[in-house]
Amino acid sequence: MKKWQKYAVLSASAVAVASLAACGSLKGDNSKQATSDDGKTVIKMYQIGDKPDNLDQLLENANKIISEKTGAKLDIQYIGWGEYADKMNVMVQSGENFDIAFAQNYVINAQKGGYADLTELYQKEGKALYDSLDPAYIKGNMVNGKIYAVPVSANVTSAQHLAFNGPMVEKYGIDVSGINSYEGLEPVLKAIKEKAPETTPFAIGKNFVPSEDFDYPMSNELPFVIDLKGDTTKVVNRYEVDRFKAHLKTLHQYYKAGYIPQDAATSDTSYGLGEDTWFAREETAGPADYGDSLLTRVANRKIIINPLTQFIKKNQTTQVANFIISNTSKNKEKAMEILTLLNTDKELLNGLVYGPEGENWEKVAGTDRVKVLEGYNGNTHMSGWNTGNNWLLYLNENVTDEQIAESKKILEEAQESPALGFNFNTEPVKSELTAVTNTMKQYAAAINTGTVDPDVEIPKLMEKLKSEGAYEKVLKELQKQYDEFLSAKK
Repeated sequence: MKKWQKYAVLSASAVAVASLAACGSLKGDNSKQATSDDGKTVIKMYQIGDKPDNLDQLLENANKIISEKTGAKLDIQYIGWGEYADKMNVMVQSGENFDIAFAQNYVINAQKGGYADLTELYQKEGKALYDSLDPAYIKGNMVNGKIYAVPVSANVTSAQHLAFNGPMVEKYGIDVSGINSYEGLEPVLKAIKEKAPETTPFAIGKNFVPSEDFDYPMSNELPFVIDLKGDTTKVVNRYEVDRFKAHLKTLHQYYKAGYIPQDAATSDTSYGLGEDTWFAREETAGPADYGDSLLTRVANRKIIINPLTQFIKKNQTTQVANFIISNTSKNKEKAMEILTLLNTDKELLNGLVYGPEGENWEKVAGTDRVKVLEGYNGNTHMSGWNTGNNWLLYLNENVTDEQIAESKKILEEAQESPALGFNFNTEPVKSELTAVTNTMKQYAAAINTGTVDPDVEIPKLMEKLKSEGAYEKVLKELQKQYDEFLSAKK
């Protein structure tokens, strides 16, 4: 998914409400808890993305387990990718009554008091969940000494990868082995442009930012980074890091050669993973994806991936899929019970992520693997990355023993970023951040996609940033808070 939709910038506005048959008809208002027809407490959960076509069936099966083990039922309501951010912000600001939601602007909304403090709940209803988490998840989600998130245990570390369209690689006999940099792409992009001119050689769009071994103390929409290959005690501007500028020069050459879409700076074209509309792209993958096996299964075709960056545990990797309990919830304890169950009950989780057994999947005789059936290829299951503990998911038959061994090796060797757990308090420079963001919107997309010459446009961007004063104030405040964070760790 364009660096997967889980990393995309989300945007949105009000709330879609739909009663789910699995929970019976819901009764209640904004000040009271909802109950189902059989008198069970209903926990309302908002999820991001596209609603499965068989959501009622998935929840009916899930609620048999949830009801038996918690005495409650779960009502999941989906809000689309393009709407989620705005709608969730409106809900949090208006104090709407709900129980669980996929976190939006996690740190900021936690700092504002929109999310419930889960520190004590983790020691009671959430104890089994807490004990199952890599400690990095707790460090990365601490805000002012408290934790407000239930992270989905999956890729606590991940790397950016160049991904190649397997069938096209085979069809045209193009060798993509050993390509681990943007600079190394040139021969294969040239080859595919000549052999399949209707295919986009390198599929990127307006939200693309070249990857490097950076840790972003805020969003990658802003230029501030901690260079993990440089002085990790300093916050710097990525456009002043030579390695990053070199990537931008390469991308500009590719743009001029026609390897990158000419409307890349404004385009949100999706380039379906299972289509021949693209040859190379960038994807995020981590140990829970078992190399290219997950992308291959999702695409229903071979996807070949080569790493671009190192596997590091960062705030970004620990906050990929956070769920929160609203401060407005009347059932915080019960909500934590259900979140714990979603992350500790193997039967429950697999029934949601793989879908109905016998229709979507079956066990491979004599193994601990599963085979997906025709039903799985439809919109008939939930996404693994943002539902529950990925290490409880049944292994697909396409996962090799070598991929399992490599996954364990990555987890054992992955280091923590020095900035893991540093969550910037934006309050002192709120207005200045708005000014910097507005300036970035004027320049960043064109520079990042190679649409313009970075040697010409980066100096213009830096001159504008530094002439406004806001940029220097944000950088100074960032460095001040980061210095305090590092000092407290000693």
